Amino acid sequence: MDLRVIDKSETELSIEIAGEDHTFMNVIKGALLETEGVTAATYDVNPEQSGGQTDPVLTIKTASDVDALDALEAGTDRVIEKADNLTEAFEAAA
Repeated sequence: MDLRVIDKSETELSIEIAGEDHTFMNVIKGALLETEGVTAATYDVNPEQSGGQTDPVLTIKTASDVDALDALEAGTDRVIEKADNLTEAFEAAA
């Protein structure tokens, strides 16, 4: 997965995530919105109108005491945990 930081401050992060679509972006956005300290998580899959970019851009905003990169890490850990839980439930049902 190729990531490119577009904008970074302590409480805000915008990154381009190459090759992804709504499926992944909705999963990561949902996990981020469940993460403590995240005040907003959005994505734009068609930022082409504002500079020719076609890969999705994820934007995270956090409370003043939460670093945006730490929030991204916590959100991705949440996605991994949910995927592991789904795998376990599927295997138990088979």
